[in-house]
Amino acid sequence: MVSVEVEHELRKVGTSLDEIVRRGDPKRLAEVTRGITDLFMQGHANFQPRHVDLFDRLLTGIAPRTEVLARADLAERISALANAPPMLIGQLAREDDISIAGPVLRRSPVLGEQALVEIAHMKGQDHLLAMTERPKLSCDLTDVIVRRGERDVVRRTAANAGAAFSTTGYSALVKRAAKDGVLTVTVGQRNDLSDRLLKELLAGSVDVVRRRLFDMADPARQAAVARAISEISGNAEQRDFAPAQRTILSLYRAGDLNEAALLGFAKAYRYKESVAALSALSGVPIAAMDRLMAGDRDDPVLLIAKAIGLEWPTVRALILLRLGPARMPASADIENVRTNFLRLMPSTAERVVGFWRARETA
Repeated sequence: MVSVEVEHELRKVGTSLDEIVRRGDPKRLAEVTRGITDLFMQGHANFQPRHVDLFDRLLTGIAPRTEVLARADLAERISALANAPPMLIGQLAREDDISIAGPVLRRSPVLGEQALVEIAHMKGQDHLLAMTERPKLSCDLTDVIVRRGERDVVRRTAANAGAAFSTTGYSALVKRAAKDGVLTVTVGQRNDLSDRLLKELLAGSVDVVRRRLFDMADPARQAAVARAISEISGNAEQRDFAPAQRTILSLYRAGDLNEAALLGFAKAYRYKESVAALSALSGVPIAAMDRLMAGDRDDPVLLIAKAIGLEWPTVRALILLRLGPARMPASADIENVRTNFLRLMPSTAERVVGFWRARETA
């Protein structure tokens, strides 16, 4: 039970609030807010709903008029309480300043699902990021976060073991992961990801990301990852290059098999025709060329391109072809590849490609 003294003190403060608010002294307002909060913190474990309601009405009336630091302190102190004043919690959670809203969005068990979804719709990335730290995230909430969140927000959401995702939410995660290797590894480790979506996730990634996921996954998850990788690799091995080879042969006979043709295939993301054209231009057998193009490194592409005298625009198109239409490397990454290509000596490239030809022939 709350003591008679505490109730009396609250009602006394309540009668003087009008005068305090009318004067508008920020320092005095902060002191009163802190004093009321101290009273609440001291006795909250024994409060009945009517007492919490009394604190709620007092604090929601005065807190918005206090300084940011005072409101942030208030939010920090009450954010984890199971019986924190509910209207006050909702008020603080909707503040634009993340130093105030953040503690409540991260921890408050009082903040309801409807309020969280509403805030996720209307507030910015800092508020979404704070929500990702909650112990549990519902499907309705993650649907909004994945749709509106930027990279770090989505990564944190996917890494939250207490987050639940709808079918729509998981599909959106898989789509976004096609452009984000870190997100691919994070999503792939989730035990609630279906085998179908795991295979779809890995199909949109490069080999190095698949191997990283396998290495980082727990033993129970590794079996599913290995199975998905095996199925994807099996499909790749069954690629039929015969139609593409016929196209390249027709171009060769017409005297039109050149860099311009290769660039056209690469820009159109016609993988088979690009591989067949590279094979014909370099003399490296098509099966070996397929393995080199599908590998996790760009070096083989640079070596072949330098050996047969391709220009950078064609090399760039081939690099993008390897990633697929849904992925786009960062400008810094593509510039690093360009620098490596320009530094590569033709004699070195010709020697390596000659070795590949000889090895495959043998």
